[in-house]
Amino acid sequence: MNKIIKEHYPVAKLPEDLRDGLNPAQEVRITIEIASDIQAASEEKTLPSGFRRLDRVLSVEEISTLRRPPFRSGEEIDAEIWRQRDEWDH
Repeated sequence: MNKIIKEHYPVAKLPEDLRDGLNPAQEVRITIEIASDIQAASEEKTLPSGFRRLDRVLSVEEISTLRRPPFRSGEEIDAEIWRQRDEWDH
């Protein structure tokens, strides 16, 4: 992303539409960025690694149905306990 920054730029040198409401004797800081670069950078920052932008916003119900539960079923827990007991016995 290309960015131009000018520190202590005289207000009197600004175009008329940017000087409106400013004291011509003051100095300002000017930052110039290409709009498409700003949009792309903000999208990259908001998405965690490995994720892509969706075409629409998902509801809470949709999100909960898409995610895998963080817990195991009772059968999975029992099987793991029996597997560990068998390992200890041998």
